[in-house]
Amino acid sequence: MSSFYINESEKNSRLDIVFFNRYPNFSRAHIKNLIDDGSILLDGKKVKAGEKVKANQKVEFEISEVKPLDATPQNVDFEIIYEDEDLIVVNKPQGLVVHPCSSTRDGTLVNGLLYRIKDLSGINGVLRPGIVHRLDKNTSGLMVVAKNDASHISLAKQIKDKTCKRKYLALLDGNLKNDEGEIETYLDRSKSDRKKIAVSEKGRIAITQYRVIKRFTTACLVEFSLKTGRTHQIRVHAKSLGHPVVGDDVYGKPVKGLNGQLLHSYSLEFTHPRTEEVMHFEIPLPDYFENYINKLREQSK
Repeated sequence: MSSFYINESEKNSRLDIVFFNRYPNFSRAHIKNLIDDGSILLDGKKVKAGEKVKANQKVEFEISEVKPLDATPQNVDFEIIYEDEDLIVVNKPQGLVVHPCSSTRDGTLVNGLLYRIKDLSGINGVLRPGIVHRLDKNTSGLMVVAKNDASHISLAKQIKDKTCKRKYLALLDGNLKNDEGEIETYLDRSKSDRKKIAVSEKGRIAITQYRVIKRFTTACLVEFSLKTGRTHQIRVHAKSLGHPVVGDDVYGKPVKGLNGQLLHSYSLEFTHPRTEEVMHFEIPLPDYFENYINKLREQSK
């Protein structure tokens, strides 16, 4: 059992924050789980992650339970769409996790970036170098990655200010009533399953615009535009409309022959941090997505 004592500068802070500040290579989610299951104790007692600590209290933990996460260079398969001295635009394939976490320690996009790129911004720390925004593991498509801190700050501000435009194509189960619309809700962690996000009366505001591109007998192809960028936002909003994304095994149901949801980030537009040129990128649907649509076309004849 390893331990440390809370110092004066740490008092009145949350236990999980104190632990994270001392061990920044560990994900916040992993630290919370360790506190919740009693692997991190305060004065020998099991407490909540948000417990406010006092000076000279003793924090005890098992070294074996908190093996540091690390991001090491690995040869990971993904496509670079564009690259210059400031940024990279990549096409993330379905099934690839963006950065190391407690459940996926290596083989991520970050590991692959470190293998192929010499310099990445350090604002998001050693586990998320260069990562300005993320895509879910089973969501494919365009992402922009920052090579330096100045680019990271600019791109992050564009996302916050909603001047970075991101558009997705998703195949939804069934047919939406309206051809277009806007969804505005609050999203928060599900009370029944902390791994899920749910529409809530509180939380963070989430706004998604949608437009039906094509209707089939049993599904519809929809373009989604993000005005905010919350975790699982499109997937949860699609479920809230009563038409979850096809293949979404978290908010909908798995589909035989698919490895995850049919959700693809196909369009990305932002202003270049250095040149101030408007950069616009579009990529086609992955083959498995297009093949599924072709089957729907045949069934709809």
